[in-house]
Amino acid sequence: MLKENLKNVEQTIQAACEKGARKRADVTLVAVSKTKPVEMLQEIYDAGVRDFGENKVQEICEKYDKLPADIRWHMIGHLQRNKVKYIIDKVCMIHSVDSYRLAEEINIQAKKHKLVMPVLLEVNIADEQTKFGVSKADTLLLAEEVAHLDSLHVEGLMAVAPYVEDPEKNRKYFREIRQLAVDIRRKNIDNIDMHVLSIGMTGDYAVAIEEGATIVRVGTGIFGEREYHNK
Repeated sequence: MLKENLKNVEQTIQAACEKGARKRADVTLVAVSKTKPVEMLQEIYDAGVRDFGENKVQEICEKYDKLPADIRWHMIGHLQRNKVKYIIDKVCMIHSVDSYRLAEEINIQAKKHKLVMPVLLEVNIADEQTKFGVSKADTLLLAEEVAHLDSLHVEGLMAVAPYVEDPEKNRKYFREIRQLAVDIRRKNIDNIDMHVLSIGMTGDYAVAIEEGATIVRVGTGIFGEREYHNK
């Protein structure tokens, strides 16, 4: 079941790459494994996936030692400053930097571990009140503010587009985020790169790839619906 789901996702990614005249190697699939047990992650790992995305610090910490060491963990959810220290040495990238104070804390904790943490600036591209992220208008300012932090490196932008039935409705947002990245790149700010676009989820990742996504975050399309257990 899971492997069949993964196969279907891979076929969709390949088709979107061909439609967008892009190479499959230019798009990273992050399997969003939040709320899923390690057995399901192991099955997808065995099928060849190495990038996994989690929304919660606690889940990364719980799963980290139970799964193979070569997994690349991505922190894709809202991150509180007081929890950065728990994952700083476990994740390969933090997608959800939306304030200077969070970036500053990541820098402090990364320095303690003598590492440079790759991060993305999270943009609330559709100005939705229910979502985190810096506004499109303030993204350049945030990039300029965090540029001097030498133990993190901004590699690009992340966005969560609105939930829509028709993925074509999100194409405009994907184009906006891509253009925003181009505009910031043109500023040639030290320590700020814009080669990563983490956009596109289960409902719209094909359109996101056509519009320039370099990372797509697919959960339901691989693992099925999320399960929430009362603890």
